[in-house]
Amino acid sequence: MNSMEINKAFGAVLTAGIAFMGASLIGSTIIHPHKLEKPAIAIEGAAAPANAAAPAEDPPIAVLLAAADPARGQAATQKAGCVACHSFNEGGKAGVGPNLYGVVGAPHGHMEGYAYSAALKGKAGPWTYEELNEWLKKPSAYAPGTKMTYAGMPDAKTRADIIDYLHTLAQTPEPLPAAPAAKVATAAPAAGTAPPAAAAPAAPAGDPPIAVLLAKADPEAGKAQTVKSGCVACHTFNDGGKAGLGPNLYGVVGGPHAHMVGFAYSAGLKAKEGPWTYEELNEWLKKPSAYAPGTKMSFAGLPDPQARANVIDYLRTLSATPLPLPSP
Repeated sequence: MNSMEINKAFGAVLTAGIAFMGASLIGSTIIHPHKLEKPAIAIEGAAAPANAAAPAEDPPIAVLLAAADPARGQAATQKAGCVACHSFNEGGKAGVGPNLYGVVGAPHGHMEGYAYSAALKGKAGPWTYEELNEWLKKPSAYAPGTKMTYAGMPDAKTRADIIDYLHTLAQTPEPLPAAPAAKVATAAPAAGTAPPAAAAPAAPAGDPPIAVLLAKADPEAGKAQTVKSGCVACHTFNDGGKAGLGPNLYGVVGGPHAHMVGFAYSAGLKAKEGPWTYEELNEWLKKPSAYAPGTKMSFAGLPDPQARANVIDYLRTLSATPLPLPSP
């Protein structure tokens, strides 16, 4: 190779290097790269921000029970499928799970003869309101190894409704716990001014008199309500009908409290003197366990006053000589 060819090769390499450096300088002038503030792809498992809010805790069960409704609780046992495994009436048989009559305040293994899991048999003491709340929230966490396949009820208010319903299933229901007094933070009054007077709590509106409700009652709606509320599962309504879990209800309006001969009424109802008046039927249907503590009636009650009036108006028609309606 002569010197001319060497010079040509060296010149070509030098030219290419100069061109590469020039292109690099021009590119960095036109384009200004910058570091991303956060990754384009989020990676699972990364630590949560330090200021992330913690999940809110449930209110105490005593507070929830103060606003609970046993009728809602009874409906929730059906919606959640509890009735598929448990019975709720006094003396009811066990299914996949034990009978639950009298469970509140009773030992954890309260039903004799039922094969409880070792996890529950190992629990000492009675079923308190607090423990029932933890159990219903997540059975497998409360008693690891339990045979209970139910995953749990996450809604705290629904748990309280169910517990309030279970509390009614007893001859002498366990007293409800007292709700703790609410703590209200108040700002200090300015100097020389009197503190504002505390507003009196509004009194709950009472139900209208039963005579007023009966004046606009619908017996057909009452008949439909007995089906909706499940009354037909325990009672018959025809003249001469047989008793089921509850007595036949033909002629009950105006009849004695223990009106069906041969039916084993609870001591709570047998102790009631006089006939079934419209007023007393209204109180009974509102909350049986309050009207006759110790009743065997497992129905929690019908909170809607007009629905109660409709049922009473229907029951009134179940007679050869219906009792006259009261004057509103």
